Amino acid sequence: MEFVAGIDYSLTSPAVCVGKIVDGKLEFKNCKFHFIKRTKYHESFGVFRGYDYPKYSNEIERYVQLAKWTIECIRWYTGRVEHVFIEDYAFAATGRVFNIGENTGILKEYLHRNGFRFTTIPPTVIKKFATGKGNAKKELMYETFLEETNIDLQNRLSPRSIKITNPVSDIVDSYYICKTGLL
Repeated sequence: MEFVAGIDYSLTSPAVCVGKIVDGKLEFKNCKFHFIKRTKYHESFGVFRGYDYPKYSNEIERYVQLAKWTIECIRWYTGRVEHVFIEDYAFAATGRVFNIGENTGILKEYLHRNGFRFTTIPPTVIKKFATGKGNAKKELMYETFLEETNIDLQNRLSPRSIKITNPVSDIVDSYYICKTGLL
């Protein structure tokens, strides 16, 4: 039995997929998901576990708390998780790119400190694996997830939203990060 983890990491809405590899494959039925809740609608159900956003008093403390949360999501699997996969930086990204870099750097340090081996995967590779298109939008990623799993996360977690938003897109991405890492 081998376990892997896929992490869609961000400042506001990280998500983690931990999956058991059976017969060399990762299937949805063998996965558990962890995500940060953004609203009261983002409650835990089935294999999806929602958590409150960690408390912090400054940006560095925020990054440390998010890294600790992530480690705790996969720590239960310590000794069994063989590899952690993380979505790499989007080089065309704009906005708080330095904050994103610092946040991710602290996560990588915590993964290393806790003995987790990790690999980063470019976003285009993840999207191409999931949908066949390296530039796939959130909607196509979600449609692919819905078709594969028959789980309507959008209706369950964001029933009032007509757009695919967090944490739905983060959970979907964490699943495909996990699966892509096994290529």
